[in-house]
Amino acid sequence: CTLDSEVALRVGGDFFFDPQPGDSPVKLVLIAGGVGINPLFSILLHIADLHGYQEGKGNGYKMGTVTLYYSAKKTSELLFKKNILGLVNTFPGKITCRFHVTQQTSQICEELQPHVTGK
Repeated sequence: CTLDSEVALRVGGDFFFDPQPGDSPVKLVLIAGGVGINPLFSILLHIADLHGYQEGKGNGYKMGTVTLYYSAKKTSELLFKKNILGLVNTFPGKITCRFHVTQQTSQICEELQPHVTGK
């Protein structure tokens, strides 16, 4: 987003992402904490499917970029982290993530270091 951008925000409750082929592309920012990643991970998988379909067929919904911000106390509590990094690597520039840990005292593994910020 940039200054004066219009954004829609949805916190909790019943939500989904189901764009149709004629819809305009959107840029998504997904923000999760702890186990709140569950519904957003499903959305992220759907986005990956849309990107894969777009690359394979060249038609259908044109997905914009997505950035996932995901926070937990420690990297060991980041659910689906390997799957998320797999999507980031499969769709570079289209899917990005930033993990944030608030109480990490041990060394962060090399694979996660580029994607993790601490307190």
